[in-house]
Amino acid sequence: MPPSLDGSQGLNRARGGVRQIAADTDVEAVRLWLAEYAGSPHTLRSYRKEAVRLLIWATRVLGKPLSSLTREDLLAYEAFLANPSIEWADPTLPRRGGGRRLFEGPLSPRSVRQAQGILSGLFGYLVAAGYLAGNPLALRRRRGDPKASRRASVERYLDRELWQSVLDFIETLPQGTRRECQHYERVRWLFRLLYGASLRVSEAAHAKTSDLSQRRGKWWLHVVGKGGGAGDVPLSDELMVDWARYRRFHGLSTIPSSLETSPLVMSVTGRTDRFLTPTAIYLVVKEVFRRVAVALEAVDLSGAATLRRASTHWLRHTSATHQADDGNDIRYIQKNLRHASIETTAIYLHAEDDLRHEKTTGR
Repeated sequence: MPPSLDGSQGLNRARGGVRQIAADTDVEAVRLWLAEYAGSPHTLRSYRKEAVRLLIWATRVLGKPLSSLTREDLLAYEAFLANPSIEWADPTLPRRGGGRRLFEGPLSPRSVRQAQGILSGLFGYLVAAGYLAGNPLALRRRRGDPKASRRASVERYLDRELWQSVLDFIETLPQGTRRECQHYERVRWLFRLLYGASLRVSEAAHAKTSDLSQRRGKWWLHVVGKGGGAGDVPLSDELMVDWARYRRFHGLSTIPSSLETSPLVMSVTGRTDRFLTPTAIYLVVKEVFRRVAVALEAVDLSGAATLRRASTHWLRHTSATHQADDGNDIRYIQKNLRHASIETTAIYLHAEDDLRHEKTTGR
């Protein structure tokens, strides 16, 4: 970028004081912020996408560096995210590379809020580092009811009948060739792992055999999750039988070793030296949900519509909801999901709503 756009002379640059970073251009500063998330690939990709979009929009549309953006500029950007012009979402452009399209289309209100939250974190970091004088997004008015938002998020789960439909469909996957059998066994295990251990997609992608341990005859999975928080998740005997089956199919030992670093979910051919990316797992799950939805359309339109919206995180919500419905103590569910607050876990309790509905409509 030319000096007028690289941020070295940005109007919002901090003057005086002690700098905590050596970066002197916006790109350098953003790269340093992203480096803080190197250990969380899924978060890194999401944050990088939002930073790139803003940098390109600011320099191309406004002719301003990121470090000169004002609150008015960020309001204009918020409106742009909700309705990007066609050249930003041109379907003829490639999905990757320097000339790629940066949008698939307008962002939903929820996605706009998420993007603004990420960028506010970026500006806040640069202010704390002594690079910027202020955070223009700190003035942003909070919209929406957080409780309503949490309530909406927990509705992203599968009831027991729909979850059983998914499991039943997996059993119909073709197994005529070696490759088809490999795909079937991996899908079968992946869905059971995500549900049985209440894992986030990144946690499933990074889980390895040495994370398994047995204490007092019970199996546990050590997980390092969101924000670097660590915890142990209990695994059922049934899930361990499924894991042994998956390993046996690939000719591997079914006795976990604390020295074995092979992934819990391997490549389709069973390579023990290659971990799947969170994106790869996400796409596998989405494709299965899509195919189940197609199969259900003739008999269950509502279920099919639910599955078309479902993703990997729905399996985590489904696991928590089913645990709550089964009467599992909320404190145990909180530990299983590694929630910092029990209030977050409480939104999975549907039994009281079911009882209220029954008493209200039973007559």
